[in-house]
Amino acid sequence: MPHIPLEEHLPGITGLLEYKKDTAEPIRKLTQFLLRGPSTLTAGERELIATVVSNGNECTFCTNAHTAAADKLLGECDTSQAVKKNIATAPVSEKMKALLTIASQVQKSGKAVTAQSIQKAKEEGATDIEIHDTVLIAALFALYNRYVDGLSTVAPADPAFYKGLAERISKGYMRLPQGYDHLKK
Repeated sequence: MPHIPLEEHLPGITGLLEYKKDTAEPIRKLTQFLLRGPSTLTAGERELIATVVSNGNECTFCTNAHTAAADKLLGECDTSQAVKKNIATAPVSEKMKALLTIASQVQKSGKAVTAQSIQKAKEEGATDIEIHDTVLIAALFALYNRYVDGLSTVAPADPAFYKGLAERISKGYMRLPQGYDHLKK
Protein backbone atom coordinates (compact mmCIF):
# COMPACT_ATOMS: atom_id res chain seq x y z
CA MET A 1 0.00 0.00 0.00
CA PRO A 2 1.44 3.42 -0.95
CA HIS A 3 2.62 5.65 1.86
CA ILE A 4 0.62 8.59 0.45
CA PRO A 5 -2.78 8.61 -1.27
CA LEU A 6 -2.32 7.86 -4.97
CA GLU A 7 -4.84 7.11 -7.67
CA GLU A 8 -5.36 3.34 -7.59
CA HIS A 9 -5.44 2.99 -11.39
CA LEU A 10 -1.96 4.51 -11.73
CA PRO A 11 0.71 2.19 -10.30
CA GLY A 12 4.40 2.96 -10.04
CA ILE A 13 5.84 6.27 -11.07
CA THR A 14 2.78 7.25 -13.10
CA GLY A 15 0.76 7.68 -9.92
CA LEU A 16 3.52 9.77 -8.38
CA LEU A 17 3.81 11.97 -11.46
CA GLU A 18 0.06 12.56 -11.46
CA TYR A 19 0.14 13.26 -7.72
CA LYS A 20 2.50 16.23 -8.17
CA LYS A 21 2.32 17.50 -11.74
CA ASP A 22 4.63 20.49 -11.20
CA THR A 23 7.57 18.23 -10.38
CA ALA A 24 6.43 15.67 -12.94
CA GLU A 25 6.89 18.01 -15.88
CA PRO A 26 10.69 18.42 -15.60
CA ILE A 27 11.04 14.72 -14.72
CA ARG A 28 9.18 13.75 -17.88
CA LYS A 29 11.09 16.22 -20.05
CA LEU A 30 14.47 14.98 -18.84
CA THR A 31 13.46 11.34 -19.26
CA GLN A 32 12.09 12.04 -22.74
CA PHE A 33 15.28 13.81 -23.76
CA LEU A 34 17.63 11.15 -22.35
CA LEU A 35 15.73 8.05 -23.43
CA ARG A 36 14.08 9.19 -26.66
CA GLY A 37 16.05 12.24 -27.75
CA PRO A 38 18.90 12.34 -30.25
CA SER A 39 21.63 9.85 -29.37
CA THR A 40 24.06 7.42 -30.95
CA LEU A 41 22.64 4.86 -28.49
CA THR A 42 19.37 3.38 -29.63
CA ALA A 43 16.23 3.82 -27.55
CA GLY A 44 16.41 0.07 -26.84
CA GLU A 45 19.98 0.35 -25.57
CA ARG A 46 19.00 3.24 -23.31
CA GLU A 47 16.10 1.16 -21.97
CA LEU A 48 18.62 -1.59 -21.20
CA ILE A 49 20.52 0.90 -19.04
CA ALA A 50 17.29 1.67 -17.16
CA THR A 51 16.62 -2.07 -16.86
CA VAL A 52 20.06 -2.91 -15.44
CA VAL A 53 19.90 -0.12 -12.86
CA SER A 54 16.31 -0.86 -11.82
CA ASN A 55 17.05 -4.57 -11.56
CA GLY A 56 20.16 -3.89 -9.47
CA ASN A 57 18.06 -1.71 -7.17
CA GLU A 58 15.41 -4.45 -6.93
CA CYS A 59 12.70 -1.99 -8.00
CA THR A 60 9.99 -4.33 -9.26
CA PHE A 61 7.88 -1.73 -11.02
CA CYS A 62 10.76 -0.05 -12.85
CA THR A 63 12.50 -3.33 -13.70
CA ASN A 64 9.33 -4.75 -15.24
CA ALA A 65 8.42 -1.51 -17.01
CA HIS A 66 11.83 -0.96 -18.59
CA THR A 67 12.39 -4.62 -19.38
CA ALA A 68 9.10 -4.57 -21.30
CA ALA A 69 10.05 -1.31 -23.03
CA ALA A 70 13.47 -2.70 -24.01
CA ASP A 71 11.82 -5.86 -25.32
CA LYS A 72 9.38 -3.81 -27.39
CA LEU A 73 12.08 -1.56 -28.83
CA LEU A 74 14.54 -4.38 -29.48
CA GLY A 75 11.86 -6.64 -30.94
CA GLU A 76 12.81 -9.58 -28.68
CA CYS A 77 13.05 -10.44 -25.00
CA ASP A 78 16.26 -12.46 -24.68
CA THR A 79 18.62 -9.48 -24.45
CA SER A 80 16.92 -7.79 -21.51
CA GLN A 81 16.79 -11.06 -19.60
CA ALA A 82 20.47 -11.70 -20.34
CA VAL A 83 21.72 -8.28 -19.21
CA LYS A 84 19.87 -8.73 -15.91
CA LYS A 85 21.61 -12.08 -15.35
CA ASN A 86 25.14 -11.36 -16.56
CA ILE A 87 26.24 -8.34 -18.57
CA ALA A 88 29.48 -10.04 -19.61
CA THR A 89 27.68 -12.86 -21.45
CA ALA A 90 24.72 -10.86 -22.76
CA PRO A 91 24.15 -10.70 -26.53
CA VAL A 92 25.11 -7.03 -26.87
CA SER A 93 28.15 -5.32 -28.37
CA GLU A 94 31.34 -5.05 -26.36
CA LYS A 95 30.75 -1.29 -26.22
CA MET A 96 27.29 -1.84 -24.75
CA LYS A 97 28.66 -4.35 -22.23
CA ALA A 98 31.15 -1.70 -21.10
CA LEU A 99 28.43 0.95 -20.83
CA LEU A 100 26.08 -1.37 -18.95
CA THR A 101 28.93 -2.19 -16.56
CA ILE A 102 29.33 1.53 -15.89
CA ALA A 103 25.56 1.81 -15.37
CA SER A 104 25.65 -1.02 -12.84
CA GLN A 105 28.49 0.71 -11.02
CA VAL A 106 26.52 3.97 -10.89
CA GLN A 107 23.57 1.98 -9.51
CA LYS A 108 25.73 1.05 -6.52
CA SER A 109 27.37 4.48 -6.09
CA GLY A 110 28.80 7.18 -8.30
CA LYS A 111 32.12 6.53 -6.61
CA ALA A 112 31.95 2.88 -7.71
CA VAL A 113 32.65 3.90 -11.31
CA THR A 114 36.29 3.13 -12.01
CA ALA A 115 38.80 4.69 -14.36
CA GLN A 116 39.29 1.18 -15.75
CA SER A 117 35.60 0.90 -16.63
CA ILE A 118 35.66 4.26 -18.40
CA GLN A 119 38.84 3.29 -20.25
CA LYS A 120 37.32 -0.05 -21.29
CA ALA A 121 34.23 1.73 -22.67
CA LYS A 122 36.45 4.10 -24.67
CA GLU A 123 38.53 1.18 -25.98
CA GLU A 124 35.30 -0.46 -27.15
CA GLY A 125 34.32 2.69 -29.06
CA ALA A 126 32.12 4.57 -26.58
CA THR A 127 32.24 8.32 -26.99
CA ASP A 128 32.51 10.74 -24.10
CA ILE A 129 28.87 11.73 -24.72
CA GLU A 130 27.74 8.08 -24.59
CA ILE A 131 29.61 7.63 -21.31
CA HIS A 132 28.13 10.85 -19.95
CA ASP A 133 24.61 9.88 -20.97
CA THR A 134 25.01 6.36 -19.55
CA VAL A 135 26.03 7.76 -16.17
CA LEU A 136 23.21 10.32 -16.24
CA ILE A 137 20.56 7.76 -17.24
CA ALA A 138 21.82 5.36 -14.57
CA ALA A 139 21.79 8.08 -11.90
CA LEU A 140 18.33 9.19 -12.99
CA PHE A 141 16.95 5.68 -12.72
CA ALA A 142 18.55 5.18 -9.32
CA LEU A 143 16.56 8.26 -8.27
CA TYR A 144 13.36 6.95 -9.89
CA ASN A 145 13.78 3.56 -8.23
CA ARG A 146 14.06 5.21 -4.85
CA TYR A 147 11.11 7.52 -5.62
CA VAL A 148 8.87 4.59 -6.60
CA ASP A 149 9.93 2.29 -3.76
CA GLY A 150 10.38 5.04 -1.16
CA LEU A 151 6.67 5.86 -1.43
CA SER A 152 5.73 2.17 -1.73
CA THR A 153 3.87 2.49 -5.01
CA VAL A 154 1.94 -0.44 -6.41
CA ALA A 155 3.73 -2.81 -8.82
CA PRO A 156 1.20 -4.92 -10.73
CA ALA A 157 2.00 -8.63 -10.92
CA ASP A 158 0.36 -9.14 -14.33
CA PRO A 159 2.96 -9.09 -17.16
CA ALA A 160 0.22 -7.84 -19.50
CA PHE A 161 0.17 -4.54 -17.61
CA TYR A 162 3.84 -3.94 -18.43
CA LYS A 163 3.35 -4.87 -22.09
CA GLY A 164 0.65 -2.20 -22.30
CA LEU A 165 2.90 0.28 -20.50
CA ALA A 166 5.73 -0.56 -22.90
CA GLU A 167 3.47 0.31 -25.83
CA ARG A 168 2.97 3.74 -24.30
CA ILE A 169 6.52 4.51 -23.19
CA SER A 170 8.16 3.12 -26.32
CA LYS A 171 6.59 6.16 -28.01
CA GLY A 172 7.75 8.58 -25.33
CA TYR A 173 7.66 9.71 -21.75
CA MET A 174 5.47 12.78 -21.94
CA ARG A 175 2.10 12.91 -20.18
CA LEU A 176 -0.79 11.74 -22.32
CA PRO A 177 -2.72 14.85 -23.43
CA GLN A 178 -6.01 13.31 -22.29
CA GLY A 179 -4.58 12.22 -18.92
CA TYR A 180 -5.02 8.74 -17.51
CA ASP A 181 -8.68 8.44 -16.53
CA HIS A 182 -9.20 6.00 -19.39
CA LEU A 183 -7.06 3.50 -17.43
CA LYS A 184 -9.60 3.29 -14.60
CA LYS A 185 -11.35 -0.06 -14.38
